[in-house]
Amino acid sequence: MVKQAMRRNTGFTLIELLVVLAIMGMLLSIVAPNYIRHIDQARETALREDLFAVREGIDKFYSDQARYPKTLDELISARYIRGYPVDPVTGRSDSWVLVPAKTQSGGILDIKSGAEGTAADGTRYADW
Repeated sequence: MVKQAMRRNTGFTLIELLVVLAIMGMLLSIVAPNYIRHIDQARETALREDLFAVREGIDKFYSDQARYPKTLDELISARYIRGYPVDPVTGRSDSWVLVPAKTQSGGILDIKSGAEGTAADGTRYADW
């Protein structure tokens, strides 16, 4: 009997658990908006880099061949780009808008994002 009386209940009380949960909730409310903003900035940076890489491939193709590529597949087969880049904003590789060249031979002069909406700096993705 004496052993049971001396034995103490150990653990956390309900109040202690609620205080910890409240603190965690406050910290998450501070961190979550910054995290989402950084995710959006990363998508925009990836989009800019993808556009730069494809445009550089088009320019190099034009410098080597003296004409613009007819399709993106021609850029890939000639190894100017590795493959169809995925638009990080739309999450698809078929949403790119191809700008045709105004020459007799035609071809692709430029590539733009097919994503709707605006970036953090206020410009439209389609105008990049």
